[in-house]
Amino acid sequence: MEYGLSRLASAIPRLALADCEKNLDTIVRLIERAEEVHADILVLPELSLSGFSCADLFLQTTLLERAEHALRELIAHTRKLRPLVAVGLPIKVGTRLYNCAALVSKGKLLGVVPKSSLASYGEYADGRWYSDASECTLQEISLAGETAPFGSDLLFQCANYPALTAQVVIGGSSYTPMPSDATVLLQLAAETAQVGSGMQRKRALAAQSNRDRSAIVYASAGLGESSTDAVFAGQGLIAENGHILCETQRFSADSQLSFCDVDLELLEKERLHCPHASQSLQAQRIVQFELPNVTRPLARMVSTMPFLPDSAHNTHLEEIFTIQTAALRRRFEATKSKTAILGVSGGLDSALALLVTVGAFDCMGRDRADIIGITMPGFGTTDKTYQNAIRLMQALGITLREIPIHKSVSQHFADIGHDSSVHDTTYENAQARERTQILMDLSNKENGLVIGTGNLSELALGFTTYGADHLSMYAINSGVPKTIVRRMVEHLAKSGTYPEVASQILRDIAETPISPELLPPDSSGKIKQRTEDLIGPYALHDFFLYYIVRIGFAPRKIVYLAESAFAGKYERPEIIKWLKLFYHRFFTQQFKRSCMPDGPKVGPVSLSPRGSWLMPSDAVGKAWLHEVEDLE
Repeated sequence: MEYGLSRLASAIPRLALADCEKNLDTIVRLIERAEEVHADILVLPELSLSGFSCADLFLQTTLLERAEHALRELIAHTRKLRPLVAVGLPIKVGTRLYNCAALVSKGKLLGVVPKSSLASYGEYADGRWYSDASECTLQEISLAGETAPFGSDLLFQCANYPALTAQVVIGGSSYTPMPSDATVLLQLAAETAQVGSGMQRKRALAAQSNRDRSAIVYASAGLGESSTDAVFAGQGLIAENGHILCETQRFSADSQLSFCDVDLELLEKERLHCPHASQSLQAQRIVQFELPNVTRPLARMVSTMPFLPDSAHNTHLEEIFTIQTAALRRRFEATKSKTAILGVSGGLDSALALLVTVGAFDCMGRDRADIIGITMPGFGTTDKTYQNAIRLMQALGITLREIPIHKSVSQHFADIGHDSSVHDTTYENAQARERTQILMDLSNKENGLVIGTGNLSELALGFTTYGADHLSMYAINSGVPKTIVRRMVEHLAKSGTYPEVASQILRDIAETPISPELLPPDSSGKIKQRTEDLIGPYALHDFFLYYIVRIGFAPRKIVYLAESAFAGKYERPEIIKWLKLFYHRFFTQQFKRSCMPDGPKVGPVSLSPRGSWLMPSDAVGKAWLHEVEDLE
């Protein structure tokens, strides 16, 4: 399984009720389509060889014999095909009838799973025809000319990639706990359509996959079923770890196949983070099957912004803002500080920190005049950012102070014997440390709390000056990656919360190149020092940050995913170049994170040393860097 990805498929055949031969033809065509897309597993609906709504016809010998014959033909047809197929049919065992799923691979019947929870309510009457699997002690069954394991305790495991271990369940979308060894649930169903049932089912399956850190392949019977008292809409879904990855169209008159790649390594990593996500309810019997290696294009969407869900963007951004304002309010309650002190540079980070501080003060019913914003122009400050800082503070009605740092930093250069014409690290960091000293000393004078503006991406890269912007009394943006900071400022600019002049300034700030402005501007007065020219695109670094810290993928897989996510924007050599830099800085700059200030965790990643990210400052990143170099 390349990069831990398995291709799963759900098929909804347009069946002919009680016509097993025609159903076999339809299912065979769907299996061949699954073969064409190199699917690993294909799931068909409950009783798909016969039809679910045959009612008392299930007691007819002819139907049972034709269903078994169809299964025999299906087994033979799969001899040279790739997918493991889960197909439903009624099976008579002695004097009992069972609603079963037959698992077929490469011309062999691997196992048969009977239905355990019979539905006997409303339009469902399973108990009229079928016996419950819990009443059966049979361990093996002879069927369609083969002998195979029988029981609801079977797990189907890929011999050459054990992470692909599937549990089979028959019936509706009620919760079925996953055994600890299973990562994939194959669910064969036949659920009738009611108003809202489709969306409710999607929510239920997404929630179950999140609860168990699993993938679910769901296939429910379609329009070919009887419409005597209810309608079967046909619904195929594939869920992974709380998300619906793909689905078929409901109420389709034609057969449908939906497939996608699920990330089994992701599920394993999630279970490492949450070891109680799944549980073993009973002893399980393992049935193995094999899948040949195959190279295939990725069949899943990889977001360029994994920190931001593809749905409900604005809701997500608003919730981050609410978490930040709530955190800051609580910190003011605890410290009894009279004022908030923060440096306002005219850049993204200080803009977001200022908006959060204003929001917190408004919620507390406190005067915005007690927010003291300081602009501290230095050698690299451009007129554009300076004016944006001044105008934003004025528009928001806070107290504005201007404290230039040219003279004090020049004096400091003289004190330490540094040539101010040498624009090196000393030249840059001396300015950053002077600004932090001003903020800290002013907080003593004004009984204030210094609000940090640095973001999560800077912490990951160590792109902060130790003892300068690295420090604050509360780091309000420390859980927000840079790409999300920009999105939040853009969102807040058009939220209607602030005066139009403030919104205009925020939009301009969001469009301004990211820069620490520690080097003099160019001859036209524009920003000369652009952060992303120095350390690489934040879009890539935030992508790396998510998959390295949140998931723990190896460099080779991160490059593979980044190539898919950023296709047409960043080529492989550039991705590798910046990933190498990320790993280098991430390991060498841990010492800064080991003593970072308090700050709220707002999303799935935090680098706080107080529980969120525990890493020794002496750790060596050689293994990771060597793997990146091998990709070059």
